[in-house]
This record gives sequence, C-alpha cells and structure tokens, in this order.
Amino acid sequence: MATRTIVIDHGSGFLKAGFSGFNEPQMVFPSIVNYIPCRENPGPSYARRRVSLGIDLCRPDTFSYPIHRGRVLNWEGVEHIWSFVLEKHRLENENSPVMVTEFPLKEPADRQKTLEIMFELLDVPSIFLADQLEMSLYASGLLTGVVVDSGYGLTRVQPFHLGCPLRSSAKMLEFAGQDLSAYLFKSLFKEDHNRHNLFQLDTVATTQMTKCYVPQNLGESLDFYQSLPRGSDESNAYQLPDGSHVELTPMQRLAPEMFFSPEVFDLQGPSISQAVLDSIETCEASMHPLLVSHLMACGGNTLYPGFTKRLYRLIADHFSSTKTTMWVGSNRNFSVWLGASVVAHLSTYKSKWMTKDEYDESFKM
Repeated sequence: MATRTIVIDHGSGFLKAGFSGFNEPQMVFPSIVNYIPCRENPGPSYARRRVSLGIDLCRPDTFSYPIHRGRVLNWEGVEHIWSFVLEKHRLENENSPVMVTEFPLKEPADRQKTLEIMFELLDVPSIFLADQLEMSLYASGLLTGVVVDSGYGLTRVQPFHLGCPLRSSAKMLEFAGQDLSAYLFKSLFKEDHNRHNLFQLDTVATTQMTKCYVPQNLGESLDFYQSLPRGSDESNAYQLPDGSHVELTPMQRLAPEMFFSPEVFDLQGPSISQAVLDSIETCEASMHPLLVSHLMACGGNTLYPGFTKRLYRLIADHFSSTKTTMWVGSNRNFSVWLGASVVAHLSTYKSKWMTKDEYDESFKM
C-alpha cells in the first residue's frame, strides 16, 4: 500500500488503533458507547437517543459494550467507534487503506456487515480483514507456535504451523478479564455493587492494575497472608477514591488465580494452563517439541505479575523431556495490533486486500 494504513484492533474491552509502522497504537480507549436521550428528536423510541463515545459522567448508567465476549451485540455502537477513529486519522491521511482485525466469534453475516460499514458508510478505499491470533503470532516473528491470548472477554489458545492455524486444536474459554472485574466488584462492594457506579469502576480498575497478581502456589500464598498481623503489610492497604482506607483480603489480591483455578471462583471450564496442554496434545505428537518451544503469551491478562511465570512452569513440568520456551513481549497487550501493523505492508499479503471496486462487483450486483 502506497500510503500509511490505519490499523484497528477492536476487542471486547478496548480498541487499539493507529498508523502502521509504529511500535505501538496511537489510540487506546475502552470499547464503550453511551446513549443519551435526545429531546430535539421526537418520534420512535430508538430515534429519541444519541450515541456517543465512552461514559457520560452525568449519566453513567447509559454506557454499554457493543462487543461482548467476541460477539458484536450492537453494530450501531461499533460503527460509531470506527467513525471516530477514522475521522481522527484522516486528518493526516485522507485516503488511507484500513486494516481491521475480525471479531473472534463472528457470525457469517458479520464479515459482510463490516465491509458494508467500511465501504458504504465510512468510504474507505480498501480493507484487509485480519485474524487476531494470526497477527499476534506474527508480532513475535514466528510462523509456528502456540498463541495464548487472554483479553477482556475471551481466553483463547491456537496452535499454528508455518503460518496456518491448526483449527481442530483451538481452545476457547469464556472467562477472562471481565470475570476478574466482576469478582472484585462483588467482593469489594458486596450487595451494593454496581458496574455503572463511577466510584466503584475506578476502585476496581485501580485494584486490578496496582494490587493484583498471580501466585505461584495459591495455598502457600494464602498461608503467608494469614500468618501476617492485621495491618502489617502496607502493600495490602488501599485508599479508596473518597479517601477512606481498606485492607484487601488475600483472595482479592490473588484474584488472577481464577485463570489457573477457575473452580475456586465457581467458574466453568479448564484452567488456561490445562487448555494449552489439551491444545498441544491434540496436535500430532511429532509436532509437540516444536510447539512447546514456541509458546507466545499475549493479551492484557498476561501482564499480571506472575502470570507468564506460572504458565511457563506448568507447561514445562508437563513436557519435562522437551525444552519449553515462552515468548513474552513488553507490549504483549498490543500484540494483535503490532502484528497487523507489520503485515499491513507485506507484499505477500497483497491478495488479501479488497478495494471498493471489488466490493461493488462482488456484493452489489
């Protein structure tokens, strides 16, 4: 592509966007829209509201996520977010091609809807719909390996061989970052928890980012905390936004343990480590050494302190006769976007692009 490509990675929790060629996206913001009553537009109920980006501080109860666990629930919200992103980037490059990562649990009609929005409503010159996990793989410079991606809505495991996904070995867990947030909401605020309360939102987000970590052994960590006199561990204390102080419980700090022991948190399904092992075991035995030596962890949940160390140890213990190697990038929460940014300008992917003329010929006959 002659001009810089606008790369959009739209996840369940966050959208990452920017021009290809950079080391990180230039825009990162929550994938949230809100609907505000519009008095100037009387008529049908759906017309008496206005969609806008983010959380309205005056009406925090009006926001929602247009994508839930990799599924699009609100195309109007998705279109609004994409329109905002393109408007900002077109100030520099008016006719930039667009690369969009496809939604994990896309329905057959979702691809058509994406093309319709991009070509007919947003008037892009050309588009490339990219697989998220494939882009993550390329971000590490690998063609063969196992991608372990844990984001806001989904946790997924996908083996690749020479750039081709081994789809029959893919694993998906419908518990991820939003489940950890839900646990903290209920644990911190009990029956008063409200996911639309700004004070509670800020408290949960700050707790996740600054206090939570993955223990290497849950039992030993709990024993350690229980042996401490109350108030002796300053790192366990937390000041709420209203100025009051609370002391977090051991399980609140160890909440990311849910990825390794979901049953402790009443969550269904295998642990993330078991999903990785099951995925590798379903591949041909001759491929096991190659896959185990090329593990790639990505997604925001893998940033919790102790996460990749715990995952590596569990995989290495299982495949004790094989050398285990895990690729862990410092920007692994942006791996999908980074891989797409690289692929956007590779000539080997030229055939993957669709132009507006090609769209008109294929879908508007």
